[in-house]
Amino acid sequence: MEIRLGGLETPQVAALLTEHLADMRRYSPPDSVHALDLDRLRTPDLTFWSLWDGAEVLGCAALRELDPSHGELKSMRTAAAHRRRGVAAALLDHVVTEARRRGYARLSLETGSPAELAPARTMYAAYGFTTCGPFGPYLDDEFSVFMTLDLTAQQPEPLSTLEP
Repeated sequence: MEIRLGGLETPQVAALLTEHLADMRRYSPPDSVHALDLDRLRTPDLTFWSLWDGAEVLGCAALRELDPSHGELKSMRTAAAHRRRGVAAALLDHVVTEARRRGYARLSLETGSPAELAPARTMYAAYGFTTCGPFGPYLDDEFSVFMTLDLTAQQPEPLSTLEP
């Protein structure tokens, strides 16, 4: 399995992101959906990675620079067939490592509050993310949960243990 920079030009990633947007629209009203489509993922302030097993995409994640000391985790998604195998943890480890390499003091994220997204919130909390208020362009919203990770603190043990 391999984490690759990019992948937005592939039909596999396009399908994964279409699935992601559909789920986010299913769980939240339109004004509360903050997932990015393919075009919005192609901005210069954002870096996108995809995790592959041969020709199959297993998941994706992106890192947006909010300012020189603050990054945002975006577009975390694991393909439905590969959930609970460590895909998200591997991508999260990768993004956090990159955020530290860039010198960010913190990494934040917005995720949904519906019960269907509880596994994601649990994973982020296990990694050391704590709840916080809205950041960057976000406003307080009952359908959003905001979390942040202090990157100046001791680095947590990686969560990833990808299963073949």
